[in-house]
Amino acid sequence: MRVLGISGTPRPGGNTEVLLDAALEPFRVAGWSVDRVVLSQSEIHPCTGCDACRDGSGCHLPSDGMEAVYRAMRTCDAILVATPVYWRNVTAQLKALFDRSYALRDEHPLRGKPGGAIAVGRGSGGGQSIALTIIHNFFLSAGAVCVPGELNGVSAVADRPGDIADQPNRLEQARILGRHVMAFAGKESL
Repeated sequence: MRVLGISGTPRPGGNTEVLLDAALEPFRVAGWSVDRVVLSQSEIHPCTGCDACRDGSGCHLPSDGMEAVYRAMRTCDAILVATPVYWRNVTAQLKALFDRSYALRDEHPLRGKPGGAIAVGRGSGGGQSIALTIIHNFFLSAGAVCVPGELNGVSAVADRPGDIADQPNRLEQARILGRHVMAFAGKESL
């Protein structure tokens, strides 16, 4: 079994990646293959809206980090997406990935696959619920199934790098989300 974890942060090693890694931990323990896409280490050009992909031949933009994302989407059995909240939204890098995924719409590589969402914001009203909704909308548009953690998804408050390490409850919430997504992928009961 294979899980795809996408970190939407443009800053390497931050709170978003820490939470994503906590959510991926149950998969590693269970022996799943883990594909991580870290957008701080990948260049993904934004969609130009050219509609050239409508003929079914895929995206016509020059080769970039999306090629690895396309491959991982096709081969994964489950997906986790994590983002910091920027201006009450997902990051521009993650939005570019979502938009470019449109090129695979006829292929439906995520159809029926379970997905979990994580959002990290500066304050308790920092837009985390909006970002979770945006990730869930991506899942639904791609045919994936939105799997909750203990609640809707994992919503965390962190301001400075490393803040999340002092929040064991949030780290456990990420692990719970990972276990729920993994259980759904295996069609096991929670």
